[in-house]
Amino acid sequence: MSQDRQTPRVGIIGTGAIGGFYGLMLARAGLDVHFLLRSEFSAVSQNGLRVDSQVHGLLSLDNVQAYCSAADMPPCDWLLVGAKTTGNGGVGPAIIQAAAPGAKVLLLQNGLGVEDQLRALLPDSLHLLGGLCFICVHRTGPGQITHQAFGAVNIGYHSGPAGQGSARMEIVEQGAALFQAAGIESVAMDNLDKARWQKLVWNVPYNGLSVLLDASTTPLMADPDSRELIQGLMDEVVQGAQACGHALAPDYAQQLFKVTGHMPDYRPSMHHDFAEKRALELEAIYARPLAAALAAGCDMPKIRALYHALAFIDRNNR
Repeated sequence: MSQDRQTPRVGIIGTGAIGGFYGLMLARAGLDVHFLLRSEFSAVSQNGLRVDSQVHGLLSLDNVQAYCSAADMPPCDWLLVGAKTTGNGGVGPAIIQAAAPGAKVLLLQNGLGVEDQLRALLPDSLHLLGGLCFICVHRTGPGQITHQAFGAVNIGYHSGPAGQGSARMEIVEQGAALFQAAGIESVAMDNLDKARWQKLVWNVPYNGLSVLLDASTTPLMADPDSRELIQGLMDEVVQGAQACGHALAPDYAQQLFKVTGHMPDYRPSMHHDFAEKRALELEAIYARPLAAALAAGCDMPKIRALYHALAFIDRNNR
C-alpha cells in the first residue's frame, strides 16, 4: 500500500454472488473497494449492489465504483477473485492490469490446485493467497444477491515474494483483518492445502449431488439413501486428504454433516451453474482431488463415479 493512502484499496475481480457480497461488506466498512464487472456493468453502475441477508438484513451499496475493464481500475493493494475457476485463464490478465506493485491476490474459489493454475499466469512479485468461503449465497438478478447463512473466510498463503513462516503469516493476518473489520469471521490458516481438503469435505457431496439428483440441501438431508451417499462421499474425501498428508479431525466430516442438517435450504453454486448452463467446476472440485489422492495411493471410487456422471451431464447441458 502506498504511503499516501492509509486505507487499503481493494479490487473485486468477478462481481458475482461471492465477489458482490464480500465487496459490499468491505465497502460498507469503509474500505476503498473497486468492482470489475462484465455483463452486469450497466445495471450495477446505475442501480448499485443489493444484498438481502438473513444475517445482516437488507444491505445496499448505491455508489459502486464499477468498471467493465481491468485496465480502467486504479492500482489495488488487495485483489479478491470471486470468478469461477472455469474462467481463470481470463482472470490472470485482469489481475496484472489491476494490481499495485506487490499486491496481494486472494482467490475466493472452490476446489484443489486453483492457486497452482493461476500462479503460472502471474508475475513473481505478486503474493497469491487462497480463501475458503463458508457461506450460503447466490445471485438472484443483476446486482441482486441473497445471503442465507454463514460468511466466514479462512485464508492461507500460497506463493509469492514473502519468505517462509512469520512473513507469510503476517500477510495472511492482514487479509483476515480486512474481513474482520467488516464484521466477517476470518481465520488465518498456516496450511492452505489442508484447508482446501477440509472445504472439499462439503463441496464434493453437496455440489455434485445437487446437480445429479436435482435437489437442494434439505431434501438431500431428509432422505436416508442420499444421507448415506453424502456420508460415504465425505469419508472418501477425508481418506484422500489423509493419503496426501493432511489428517483431518476425526469428527470433522460428521460436524459438517450435522451443521448442514440445521442450515436453511440451500442450492449450492454448482446447481446454479447447471441451471444457467454454465460450465461446472469439475476440474477443481473433482478431477484434481481424485488425481492427487490416486498419486498418493488412495482411490476414491464413489467420488470417481460422481465425477463421471457429472461430466456426462455437463457436456449434454452445454
